[in-house]
Amino acid sequence: MDNHKNESQTSQEELQHLREVNEPEDFEHLEPDEEQYEARQAAGSLIWLLPLSVALVVLVVIFFVVMSL
Repeated sequence: MDNHKNESQTSQEELQHLREVNEPEDFEHLEPDEEQYEARQAAGSLIWLLPLSVALVVLVVIFFVVMSL
């Protein structure tokens, strides 16, 4: 049903919509969702996964080297 809504827009409404869509992001004035707890979490919350993966790969390599002796 939303498709019919977009088709019935006047050219002025469509132009206004395109202006709003093409505006750059305003990082100084956060949108309401960005104030929620999940949005404020650090992007690197899974940073522990990389060292764990590296350690696991190293242990597997050591295991295969020891088993091949």
